Amino acid sequence: MAWEFWVDRGGTFTDIVAQDPVGHLHSHKLLSENPEQYIDAAVQGISNILGDIQISQADIGAVKMGTTVATNALLERKGAAVLLMITEGFGDLLEIGYQTRPELFAMHIQRPELLYQSVVEVSERLSAEGQVLTPLDMVKARNSMKLARAAGVQSIAIALLHAYVNPRHEQQLASLAKEIGFDQISTSHEVSGLAKLVGRGDTTVVDAYLSPILRRYVDQVADALNVGGNCKALMFMQSNGGLTDAQKFQGKDSILSGPAGGIVGMAQTGQQAGFDRLIGFDMGGTSTDVSHFAGKFERSFETEVAGVRMRAPMMDIHTVAAGGGSVCSYRDGRFQVGPESAGADPGPASYRRSGPLTVTDCNLLLGALSADYFPAVFGVSGNMPLDLDAARSKAEELSSQNGLQGTLEEMAQGFLEIAVQNMANAIKKISVERGHDITTYTLQSFGGAGGQHACLVAEALGMSRVMVHPFAGVLSAYGMGLADVRCLREGQLDCDLDDEGQVQATLDSLQMAVTHELATQGIACP
Repeated sequence: MAWEFWVDRGGTFTDIVAQDPVGHLHSHKLLSENPEQYIDAAVQGISNILGDIQISQADIGAVKMGTTVATNALLERKGAAVLLMITEGFGDLLEIGYQTRPELFAMHIQRPELLYQSVVEVSERLSAEGQVLTPLDMVKARNSMKLARAAGVQSIAIALLHAYVNPRHEQQLASLAKEIGFDQISTSHEVSGLAKLVGRGDTTVVDAYLSPILRRYVDQVADALNVGGNCKALMFMQSNGGLTDAQKFQGKDSILSGPAGGIVGMAQTGQQAGFDRLIGFDMGGTSTDVSHFAGKFERSFETEVAGVRMRAPMMDIHTVAAGGGSVCSYRDGRFQVGPESAGADPGPASYRRSGPLTVTDCNLLLGALSADYFPAVFGVSGNMPLDLDAARSKAEELSSQNGLQGTLEEMAQGFLEIAVQNMANAIKKISVERGHDITTYTLQSFGGAGGQHACLVAEALGMSRVMVHPFAGVLSAYGMGLADVRCLREGQLDCDLDDEGQVQATLDSLQMAVTHELATQGIACP
């Protein structure tokens, strides 16, 4: 046997579970960002576990990863510059969207920032049946692409009307874009081959926006691990809960890469323990992810993340900004927890990097967290324990600045109660509000901060049973090792309900596509 490494690169911590050649499991945890010590936490963590063995000399069977790289790029709007090419007359379609108004009475409307840098309207038109009404003007398209390429744009999203029925025009534009030298070419019929141009176009733009960032990270990790040499395979977790080869990992499938591994780990370990109905409570450093499981994975196919619409299969996960690193503050005359997070750098005050007061610091003040049992990975040198004095100093500073009454412990308890209610409300949204009686469910607690709050959350929800797996602190990473390679494809057809021939032909086409996809990854389907 060879080594296997299962990695979850979170917002605050990177978790690693390793299976050595004998079959024994090892776990490791380190900060996701520590510029003074290492460039990439995943590679560093693998190196730490191997000890005296160099990565280039180790026999590594596979590295299976979940990463927040693309998610962070989306949240921080740090993706690639994108040129959107869309059918003439629809240049502002994605900006208009569906005209939904989630805050109906808001006086100041703030629209999410568009992901594409520029838009070009393509002279072409297809009918709803896919017949050419206006031929594609390749000369005009070529000139537009050259101008964008000269301006430094390297990523292009092509989304044309009715291309899901007839992709010919998109294919011609993609060939032209490749000839001109675009690094990333995303076409809507391949990214999301379904009707409705808004959803299809949005997903295509997301893919073009994130894939270059993801590709750079994948290549960086692959080079460091010597993939293809002594490391046989590098795989990444997709938002749909399945693994895929690193070279096939796309931006649109990466948004819930890390949390999806947690759900797989939760479901597999829960069922092994005899529990089929579970509420996943994954509390990390930056946020808390909650999920519902009643015998099968729940997926959503149209979602909105960070103000961006996407149409891709994803695990149904609800996230709330209440993690161990959530900032505790006093604003507008009341205590508030989050949504800001201290992250890994500077991290909570007790991390010895002059960070703010956080939920972790409150637990430390109350004695619910002991520095003696916490990894000594803090400070500039990366080998110091948690600093109780720093947490107390920040709490005293907050209290004196705002003239708060009561002891520091009472203040810390107040912040924790707010955080617990935020997390309990998140669980109600994906369970009680959908008609599930969760008092008979098991609360599966995992994530680095889950154990500190699980009983409080269960009590707030009327739940009587909490499960904590031995690998609960790194269960998302453990889930990477339990996950299957998975390929999902969507299709649609327009026919009478009794036209079984066309329905079967569509299903056969989809099955053939996924069978071929899996075969390219070395997996034979019956």
